[in-house]
Amino acid sequence: MRLSIQLPGTGERGSDILIEEGAMERALGEMEVLLGGRRPFWIWDERVAALWLDRARELEWPVRSDEGMIRFRFSEANKRLAAIELLARELMRAGADRGGALVAVGGGVTGDMVGFLAAVFMRGIPHFQIPTTLLAQVDSSIGGKTGVDLPEGKNLIGAFHQPRGVWIDPRFLSSLPPEEMRQGMAEVIKTAMIGDEVLWRYVESHSESLRKREPEALARIISGCCLFKAHVVEADEKESGRRRVLNFGHTVGHAIEKVSGYEIPHGDAVAMGMMAATTLAVSWGRFPPADLARLEKLCQFWELPTRLPRALSPERVLDALGADKKRVSGALHFVLPVRIGETVEVIDPDLKDLRKVLESLAG
Repeated sequence: MRLSIQLPGTGERGSDILIEEGAMERALGEMEVLLGGRRPFWIWDERVAALWLDRARELEWPVRSDEGMIRFRFSEANKRLAAIELLARELMRAGADRGGALVAVGGGVTGDMVGFLAAVFMRGIPHFQIPTTLLAQVDSSIGGKTGVDLPEGKNLIGAFHQPRGVWIDPRFLSSLPPEEMRQGMAEVIKTAMIGDEVLWRYVESHSESLRKREPEALARIISGCCLFKAHVVEADEKESGRRRVLNFGHTVGHAIEKVSGYEIPHGDAVAMGMMAATTLAVSWGRFPPADLARLEKLCQFWELPTRLPRALSPERVLDALGADKKRVSGALHFVLPVRIGETVEVIDPDLKDLRKVLESLAG
């Protein structure tokens, strides 16, 4: 499946997205065309390199030597400006200049950091994404959001910088640890909840196939998620309106990550955030309780948490919402579902109601 994100008035800043088994092989030839003579600098998550670099060399990717290649151990813990400086200095030592381009090979943190590096290095150079985790393939590699964290919160320093190309090969998922598969499924469930009831029903009825990583099932959910996100990004690149729908589950989720010192993985936090937002919607009479039960059941199938850990007090989570980057002019924008496949945006919800919800989900 091939998608193309077209952004009005942005010329070449849209993204060409390929989703298929064999995208690894296609990447090299297509990249050479898109590069237009630029020199590529490959930045690999070192754990992915250990598993896939030899295979890439067999496919004659331009990585037959270490020239123009950087390996880095990406993680939420080092998703900081200091790491961007380290990577930029590595690029300088490798001979990068304004005529270069970056290629990110790894998961969501890799894509976020390399995309941000591309946005600021030499005041901006092109970049490409080759996502290797389910979370990155269904969500973070699409849409051009890049950034790093501050102690005060996630992704508070960043830029919108669309990748020229995104090559999504489901074969990468064959080596994905079960824990990482679980984290990616949180984003799949989120996408189905906010905009695609057909995708939701598919995930409900094919979760066993997905757990077995059957190629047809994987291709269906990846293409469904990417298609939905591409339409949202085309309509609202910089999150001034429609794109905020993608924050469902992330408002509380990011607060949970922060309070936990980022020990709670992103997908787990998003699952808890979705449960909080949906329970709030039910308490206001805006969402059917039976569908909340469906969400809870699906999360439980994927061993995603539906309750807050006892160590996370609701009060601390509410305090952490104060630094959320989703605030606009001091107001917190909160996405609530009204039915599976449809949401509404609520500005500054009553925190007393949210506190009650978090207390009901605690422990």
